[in-house]
Amino acid sequence: MKIKRITTLVVAAGLWALPAVAQEAAQKSASTKTPPGASQIVLAQWNEIGRKLTAMAEDFPEDKYDFKATPAVRSFAEQLLHAAGGMYYFTNPVLGQAVPESDPARAKYKTKAEVVAFVKKSIEDGAAAIKAKGDKGMTDLVADPESKQEMHVSDLAYGSIEHSGEHYGQLVLYYRVAGLVPPESRPKK
Repeated sequence: MKIKRITTLVVAAGLWALPAVAQEAAQKSASTKTPPGASQIVLAQWNEIGRKLTAMAEDFPEDKYDFKATPAVRSFAEQLLHAAGGMYYFTNPVLGQAVPESDPARAKYKTKAEVVAFVKKSIEDGAAAIKAKGDKGMTDLVADPESKQEMHVSDLAYGSIEHSGEHYGQLVLYYRVAGLVPPESRPKK
């Protein structure tokens, strides 16, 4: 009888502890996953702002592409072209190429389709440069095109991401002033 009780207690204790052991194993498994590398982190941020800019470029009505929030500022299309063109201030130095001298001209990109294609290409070109550099390449030094100071590739990428984000914020205002709701502000389905 005593052996049955001890066996029952041991089995019960084991069953009681089983969930804790399983949870600990799951936590250990999750913690052993390799964290993303530096280039994966930069690439994720690059692609996220690129996704937002592309969504706006594709969504905004073509007949409003030359809309300006006030007469003294860039049009919606010019804002997109500036943000996308600015990405080459990252991509080109990283690839050892000269940066563009000025914003892409609206006259060169006359239709919505042409602007959207340019926005997408600038994002893809930057993403390809980040992938080509890889994790080790994120610490390579490159000259900032404006300040001429040496900086890490990752820092130059984050500067471009921030610049694009600032213009994304301006484009949100264009949506609102035009009486529209930006894609990111719409209810999720």
